[in-house]
Amino acid sequence: MRWPLANEATPELVLGPLAAEPNFKTRIYATLKKAIANMDVYGTTEDTWLDERQLAERLGVSRTPIREAIAMLEQQGFVKSIPRRGIVVLRKTKREVIEMIQVWAALEGMAARLISLNASRKEIEQLRKIFEKFHEGHRPTDYLSEYSEANINFHQTLIKMTGSKILQEMTEDILLHVRGIRKITIGRHDRTSQSIKDHLAIIDALEKRDTEMAERLCRDHTLGLATYVKEHSEGIWTETSSST
Repeated sequence: MRWPLANEATPELVLGPLAAEPNFKTRIYATLKKAIANMDVYGTTEDTWLDERQLAERLGVSRTPIREAIAMLEQQGFVKSIPRRGIVVLRKTKREVIEMIQVWAALEGMAARLISLNASRKEIEQLRKIFEKFHEGHRPTDYLSEYSEANINFHQTLIKMTGSKILQEMTEDILLHVRGIRKITIGRHDRTSQSIKDHLAIIDALEKRDTEMAERLCRDHTLGLATYVKEHSEGIWTETSSST
C-alpha cells in the first residue's frame, strides 16, 4: 500500500502546505510523524509504503527536506529505507509491542500518582466527562469506534494532566504503536465492558485521592492489555513481516 495515494483522499492523512522557515526540516518531521501516528498500521498485515513525491506535493515542498525528515524518522525507528523498494512504515514485533505496553503501564501508573497528589477536582472531573455519553442506552460495545476514541483520549489525558513534559515525550513514541493495538483489540472478547469499569474505578480512586489505589489500578489496567496481546494476537502479526 503506497501512501499517500496519488488521486484519492485518505481520512487519516491530514497534510497541508508548509511555509519555509529556519526549523523547516523539524516541522516536516513533526508533521509526518503525527500523520503516521494517526494511521492504522496494525489494522492490516500489508506493509505501508511512503511515496516521497506525493508527500512533497501534499506539503508543497521539494523532495530534499522530505528526505531529510524521513532520515530523522528512520533514525527514530518509525520507518525503514529498503533499497530498490522505498520507505516502509515500521510495525513493531509482538514482543516489542508487549514490552512497550509494559513500559507505558509503569509511566501511566506514575501519572496517576502525580494526578492524585496535584490535580484539582475540576481537572479530574474532565476524565469522567470523557465517558459520560456511555450508559445502558449507549453502550461501548454498540459504539466501538466512538468508545475506542474515548479510550485513547482517556490515556492521553492522564499523561497530559501531570504537566510533565518528560512523561509526555516518553509516552509519545510508545503511543504511536500502542494506539493501533488498543484500537484493534478493544472490540474483542467484550473488552469494552471491562475497560470502562477499569477507567471509572481509576477515576474514583483519583477523586478520593487514594494515591496507591489509583497508581495500582492504572498500572494493572494497562498491563492487562499486554497480557491480552500476548494471548490473543491473531490477525495482528503474520509469521514473517518485511517491516519487522
